[in-house]
Amino acid sequence: MTSKNPFEIMMEQAQEMAKTMTSGLSSFDVKDWEKLWPTMPKDTMEAFFGKAARPDGLDAKTRLLITLAGLTMQGAQAETPFRLCVRHAKEAGATPGEIAETIAQIGAFSGLPAMTRAMELAQAVLDEDEEQDP
Repeated sequence: MTSKNPFEIMMEQAQEMAKTMTSGLSSFDVKDWEKLWPTMPKDTMEAFFGKAARPDGLDAKTRLLITLAGLTMQGAQAETPFRLCVRHAKEAGATPGEIAETIAQIGAFSGLPAMTRAMELAQAVLDEDEEQDP
């Protein structure tokens, strides 16, 4: 008789199946995939996320900085959405200083580890942008 419960057996089978089906993904890099996701132009972001629905509401830059704060509050665990949000906030007109200030402000509530992780991710995106725009 086996000492494993049915759940353990099912998990092992699923893991083995995943290894077989995704063997080509062993060299997959999420950051390379992110490059395929275009940064929306500022006007498009303003239309979708900004004042199009409510002219006296928040602009796209402010909304993206609020989103960045929320992602920071979660510990910046969702790296891809976080990096994309930084790129889009910058495109919407946020300066590197405003991005850092947003992260630092929410750091008072989310804690030092979350703030540090968010700053590292944001700085990496900003550094990549500097390399592309000499």
